[in-house]
Amino acid sequence: MVKIRLKRIGAKKKPFYRIVVADSRSPRDGKFIEQIGTYNPLTDPSEIKVDAEKAKKWLSTGAQPTETVKKLLKIAGVTE
Repeated sequence: MVKIRLKRIGAKKKPFYRIVVADSRSPRDGKFIEQIGTYNPLTDPSEIKVDAEKAKKWLSTGAQPTETVKKLLKIAGVTE
């Protein structure tokens, strides 16, 4: 199954995430299919950048977003 999830790339105590499309069997920071955005929780307000076109394409083909990514996509205005 294909999932849309977060990949942590920040340093210790300074999280920064990439929103990626990956196989559900691959590890959190492992191999992924495509990067569709970024999320920076340290800025105020949090910075969310998502390629809406790619996200909609993956959602229409059956990729399942995690709970956190679902909330981020809603905030970014990609989904309702």
